[in-house]
Amino acid sequence: MSGETVLVADDDASIRTVIDRALSGGGFEVRATPSAQTLWAWVVDGEGDVVVTDVVMPDGDGLDLLARIGEVRPELPIVVMSARSTLLTAVKATEKGAFEYLPKPFDINRLVSVVHASLEDRERPPPALVRPLGAEEDIPILGRSAAMQEVFRILARVVATDLAVLVTGESGTGKELVARAIHDYGRRRRGPFVAVNMAAIPRELVEAELFGFERGAFTGAHRSTPGRFAQAAGGTLFLDEIGEMPLDAQTRLLRVLQQSEFTPLGAGAPVAADVRIVSASNRDLSTLVGQGGFREDLYFRLNVVPLRIPPLRDRREDIPDLVRHFLIEAAHRGLPAKSFDDDALERLKAHAWPGNVRELENLVQRIVALHAEDRIGEEAVARELAEAGGGSTGETAADDSLGSAVERHLGKYFADHVGGLPPSGLYRRVLREIERPMIEMSLAATRGNQVRAARLLGLNRNTLRKKMRELELEPGGRPRGTRPSPK
Repeated sequence: MSGETVLVADDDASIRTVIDRALSGGGFEVRATPSAQTLWAWVVDGEGDVVVTDVVMPDGDGLDLLARIGEVRPELPIVVMSARSTLLTAVKATEKGAFEYLPKPFDINRLVSVVHASLEDRERPPPALVRPLGAEEDIPILGRSAAMQEVFRILARVVATDLAVLVTGESGTGKELVARAIHDYGRRRRGPFVAVNMAAIPRELVEAELFGFERGAFTGAHRSTPGRFAQAAGGTLFLDEIGEMPLDAQTRLLRVLQQSEFTPLGAGAPVAADVRIVSASNRDLSTLVGQGGFREDLYFRLNVVPLRIPPLRDRREDIPDLVRHFLIEAAHRGLPAKSFDDDALERLKAHAWPGNVRELENLVQRIVALHAEDRIGEEAVARELAEAGGGSTGETAADDSLGSAVERHLGKYFADHVGGLPPSGLYRRVLREIERPMIEMSLAATRGNQVRAARLLGLNRNTLRKKMRELELEPGGRPRGTRPSPK
């Protein structure tokens, strides 16, 4: 496959250089440009075997080029890369015919692999556009973290299909929100979205709830009632907490999925099951299968596309964006407009979030409703976390283990001996006095080796460098502007 030409368009010269070197090393010829118009001219002239393009360029939009390229050269595979890493961008790129969407930053080796794969798969027809997406339209799932970018990538690939999706993740991570996105941007979006929580249905009523019943089918069945499968006809049926379904109901559900039809209780003829199934669980279904609590054959039917939603503690960098989103939502509901200062956001990022995104949303709404100040500070956040039983950060960010330990002990001391939270600003003053000598001693012990010093402190190197700048320490650990003592 060596010798094929890859057309690269990105307005960042350093990115073009890195991509050029990687692809050239992989045996490709590379032509690179910062211009969308130049890329278009190359395509029209019949050049190139693969296109790798950024979304935002000074003279055009890479997404706009996708449809145009598809019209003149539908066989030409296109890989889209973007720093504007949202679910909307991923969906639009996939729907407009991109072979793959890569959010920046990405592993350069992965790009080379994707380019190779695109050339091997040139006969694959582009996916049909199932929903025209407006430029200002957005999808209410946020996250610039690498974990969420992988979620976006998978969603973009499956929304235009009818494949069964199994969404897993802890409570409060947004599994139903993901299920709704699959429906709203899929081919069944004009049909109903029906959600049913299996844990909320009495075990003896599960089959009647799902498949419906005819009048007189059992005691109390005074009139015919459609089940959730009938209600979701032509749309999506979301089976939440699927791990709580009884085994006998699992057997019936498996038969429905195999035969694409169901029979309401008491009915004589089957009904076509015209639904897409999206299921979710906060339990490990594979473990349940091993324990005999879940049918293995049903598990494989539901788990065609596995999609894990990360807990909030694994995507702390998304917290500021989520907070801003919840503040806007609160303002739309008539609550006063607020903002959080940087210290407040850092305190939020240090919290363990056992309730995940749902816990964060509730906290933001409570603070907006109960605090008079327009700009929310760290003290208000700490007070609300403490009153909600979350004053201790619990599982803290690994990059701030030193500060978090000091914060926990300081907060506990004031709670035990003073009966309240530390005065505003005291924590940072105390932390500064403790951090400086610890960092200085660690750097002295390692003779200025920042990698080893960071390891001693339980930090990573970038965090140590940031703290050294904040404390105005020289690379060797001395206060800025001082000279080393003579030996």
